[in-house]
Amino acid sequence: MEERAELDSILPYLPLLIGSSCRLLWTSKVVEALEAMSRGPDHSRVNCGEVLSIAISDMRASLSLPEPLAPFAPQGYALFFDELLSGADSTKWFAGVIPKLANLLLRLPSLVDLHYQNTQTSGYGLRILGPQQPGMVLLSQENKVRCIVHYFQRICSQMPTGFVSFERKLLSLEHHPWQSGVSYPNADFWTKSTIPLCPFLVHSSGLIEDHSTGVLEVDFANKYLGGGALHRGCVQEEIRFMINPELIAGMLFLPSMTENEAIEIVGAERFSGYTGYASSFRFSGDYVDKRSIDFLGRRKTRIVAIDALCCPRMNQYKLKYLLRETNKAFCGFLDQSKYTQYKRLFKIMDSVQLNEAPSTSIETNGGSMAEEVRKSDEKGDQFMDPENCIGIATGNWGCGAFGGDPEIKTIIQWLAASQALRPFISYYTFGLEALQNLAQVSQWIILHKWNVGDLWNMLIEYSSQKLRGETNLGFFAWLLPSLPCMASHWSIKSSIVYYAFFFYLTEFFHSCFMLFDICIFD
Repeated sequence: MEERAELDSILPYLPLLIGSSCRLLWTSKVVEALEAMSRGPDHSRVNCGEVLSIAISDMRASLSLPEPLAPFAPQGYALFFDELLSGADSTKWFAGVIPKLANLLLRLPSLVDLHYQNTQTSGYGLRILGPQQPGMVLLSQENKVRCIVHYFQRICSQMPTGFVSFERKLLSLEHHPWQSGVSYPNADFWTKSTIPLCPFLVHSSGLIEDHSTGVLEVDFANKYLGGGALHRGCVQEEIRFMINPELIAGMLFLPSMTENEAIEIVGAERFSGYTGYASSFRFSGDYVDKRSIDFLGRRKTRIVAIDALCCPRMNQYKLKYLLRETNKAFCGFLDQSKYTQYKRLFKIMDSVQLNEAPSTSIETNGGSMAEEVRKSDEKGDQFMDPENCIGIATGNWGCGAFGGDPEIKTIIQWLAASQALRPFISYYTFGLEALQNLAQVSQWIILHKWNVGDLWNMLIEYSSQKLRGETNLGFFAWLLPSLPCMASHWSIKSSIVYYAFFFYLTEFFHSCFMLFDICIFD
């Protein structure tokens, strides 16, 4: 049975037992502790951070979880709940939030059972998705903790409704005419592409997550989804997982991404406001997400996780790695539901003669081949429908701590978005000095009506010269010598050591509550 296979895949990660009637259960000690906490601090005596840590340690021990809390965890709990939180907020947490969370946890076994019973009708069940397995599942450290605590306060006062979907996207490494999806492109594919470059919008300020609806927002991901969200990380991906905590659920069942995979998440609600970045990150209070809901009950927030090469140095200019990065972005940006369009498009591209000039485009009576394909689907009105005009909102993917060349990464994402037939790309530079001429360069390229193949071939030529030591210029200055000369080096943001107690606070809650969060929406 499919639902049984799905349950078996997740059981090793659940802190639950299987009873004699094949029903999921807590251990009797956990039930006793949760029932006591559900009655409030006067009954359970859980009224401060140190006692909370002891209660969690006892429950973990009864579940035979492999790693106990660190010896200094009680001090960390006490520091956050008894000193960093105000007296009023601490009282609210222990008297109001803890009892409700305990009640929710008591219901977890029955909710998981119900979830898998319902898979027969819904068709979607929580399961571990292994590598190369496409599919969809419907579903400063102090300030990171504040985001999580605030999330629990919100869901205890009003339980969210709707769904969150997690989709593993895949470009097949096999090339067969009968396969149902798009294959992993080779370098020749990009060289011959005659797809026009999509409009390129540059934002020197602002944030990806604040972009209006109608975009696929890029998560600068670790190959392990979420990266350091539950540890010490506090950069773009980790911050997004803190302000949209439902994203954390995907960390439970989505293994690491390989070079031909990406993960798309639709429906995650934002709960927290924030300021700053890395060491300056601060929780700034409640955030009310006003984005509308789609026909599946998902909030119209679309996020795609793509992992860049880590510390590639000069390797990033080699063809192998340029292809890897471009295909990684293409995998994330591609809408496989429009595969019929791509099948027609690739069939036409395959007919291009090998000796055509790079700038040659295929013309039809109505204009360029790509434009005809864009207009033809659904009697020409699909791209006029706002629901289908989903652009890309991105920024300095793979730069910063990962050490990528921001000029190269910009061009790679533009190529991928254009080849995926996205109507536009909105690029947030976050004020990076190396990209101060990005708007001028992109306008020049658009003015000259380059296509994907043209820009790819220029990128390959520049990278070859870079590897041979024939140029020390950045790509923009190499392409347009009239630009002000800019250094080709980029800064790598340093990180600082955060409070060690964070992981111990979140580990137990996330493993249980996030599973509950998926199941309760079913």
